Amino acid sequence: MAKAFEGKVALVTGANRGLGLEVCRQLAKAGMEVIGTSRDEGEGRKALAPLGEKVRLEVLDVSDPKSVEALAERLRAAGVKLDVLVNNAGMSMKGFDVNVARRTTDVNFKGAMWVTDALLPLVKDGGRIVMVSSGMGSIGGVSAALGKRFLDPNIDRKTLVGLVDEFVEDVKRGDHEAKGWPSSAYRVSKIAMNTLARIVAKETASRHILVNAVCPGWVRTDMGGAHAPRDLETGGKSIVWAALLPDDGPTGGFFRDGVRQEW
Repeated sequence: MAKAFEGKVALVTGANRGLGLEVCRQLAKAGMEVIGTSRDEGEGRKALAPLGEKVRLEVLDVSDPKSVEALAERLRAAGVKLDVLVNNAGMSMKGFDVNVARRTTDVNFKGAMWVTDALLPLVKDGGRIVMVSSGMGSIGGVSAALGKRFLDPNIDRKTLVGLVDEFVEDVKRGDHEAKGWPSSAYRVSKIAMNTLARIVAKETASRHILVNAVCPGWVRTDMGGAHAPRDLETGGKSIVWAALLPDDGPTGGFFRDGVRQEW
């Protein structure tokens, strides 16, 4: 397998631990040069160093548009072209209020959108973009009326951002449940991320870029907890499958272990 992907370049966000770190390991094992990002430079270097020469660090805070643009500029200046972009960085906060809603959607959804938009010019035609989502991103997590809006085949990113901002404002007013939203910012952020995958897949179809959302399952990570049934290697494989799809692979879908899931 290494020969097939030798010389190809992947970038993985949130790579200093958990699934991001494991995806870096698996992609490097497949022969790729891997750029792993971390918000904290020290943590990132310590985590990625054991993976060897094929993996290097870039500092990135996905929730800060200035940090995202700075990364894009550094990569452009270095002449980097990406074959794979894995939007893995994410968070799940304790409690629930407007600050949790805003911070979670900024990182999990808007962060993935900002990174994708900034780096898309650097992704080669025929590349792969993976949105690391969750089974909690199922459209059943919101009311039927809201679900219809998310599933609108003509939805664009402006409308999607408006929907997510609407959620945050409804939480602020305290009437989000009456409007059909769950009391889970994580769930809404992943529904939005899945929708983003569909939008970007349509936008990049002419460039033959395959864009998919992936549920890695409930994995034993800092976020998933010690009692999760899946190990890192298994969860990572589900993500790497989408990163290494053949040219005739699917796009605009939601997958787990290579099997298409319902939105």
